[in-house]
Amino acid sequence: AGRICAGPDGMTDPTSLIFPSLGPLYQALAPWAEVLLRAVVGLALVPHGLRNTFGMWPSTGVRSHNLVELAQQLDNDGYRPGKLWAWAISLTQLIGGPLLALGLFTRPAALATVIFLVVSNYERWRVGGYFWNKTGLEYTLMWTVAALYFLVHGGGAISADHLLIGREF
Repeated sequence: AGRICAGPDGMTDPTSLIFPSLGPLYQALAPWAEVLLRAVVGLALVPHGLRNTFGMWPSTGVRSHNLVELAQQLDNDGYRPGKLWAWAISLTQLIGGPLLALGLFTRPAALATVIFLVVSNYERWRVGGYFWNKTGLEYTLMWTVAALYFLVHGGGAISADHLLIGREF
């Protein structure tokens, strides 16, 4: 319910579709597309957390390979206190990411992710402008909008929140 093109019964209004006969297919696939997007958005954070917190994949272009180095980098970039922000970033990526992927405490996990990504967007714009291949914000902006979707909509019908408490959190 509450989705664009939904009729009073919560189902897709076939009169709003160019190919009304595809309405049932769209309706059947929508929750699964939402699960796939939520899983990708949440799990995409994990390798970044593993890299910055535990030094995995050291040759991938990062300046920090553990929490101490990340805190120093953040202090140097003007995000003080760096130690606080290093922990916040790591927890968002390593705990918030999997929670978002599972749809467990979806909105709080999405809120932390959106805040993290908004700051990342600012930094990417400051450093590289728009284009991703110039270290710009294009890539992080896309992820921010995807995470914002789950902050607004919750985890969906196929989520741990829905399974455990019967509704979206």
